[in-house]
Amino acid sequence: MRVISGYLKGKKILFPDSKKTRPLRDFVKESMFNSIDHSNKIDVVIKKSKILDLYSGIGSFGIECLSREAKSVTFVENDHKAISLLSKNLKALNVEKKIYLFPKRIESFLNSNKEKFDIIFLDPPFAEDNFIKELRLIKTLKIYNKNHLIILHRESKTKDDLKGILKILFEKKYGRSKIIFSTF
Repeated sequence: MRVISGYLKGKKILFPDSKKTRPLRDFVKESMFNSIDHSNKIDVVIKKSKILDLYSGIGSFGIECLSREAKSVTFVENDHKAISLLSKNLKALNVEKKIYLFPKRIESFLNSNKEKFDIIFLDPPFAEDNFIKELRLIKTLKIYNKNHLIILHRESKTKDDLKGILKILFEKKYGRSKIIFSTF
């Protein structure tokens, strides 16, 4: 696994040999960032944006944003093994000054957060549906800027009921992965 673009391009990212954490595959990540950069439906640019990476795992999404000069990235992860690898990745890439790492449950972070974000990325375990409750909480707390983007990574076969929560701009499928680009 590697960083695909920006000033960290080509740098390796440590990843676990575990089924619990499933990092974004490089080709999915590359396609997703191409969509962010080139879609006329998206009004947010990564450069100088504040990013919230929920269920961040080893941090591949947030690290990619840092490499593309995001203003800051807030990583929220509750799994201790993933946090350990994420910390090692951030230290090895020397990006610790622009990051905030919260080893908490997402709901706990959201209820204590005072920041607003430009891009919010959620990559919950495919079998989990608690993220819908968290999306509702994000919407209620309004922790996003006027021009914002919500990106959700799900299994391509899932049929999550997001009506009344998100305004879906478009979605793309890549093998087992489905990336949903949306706003509130």
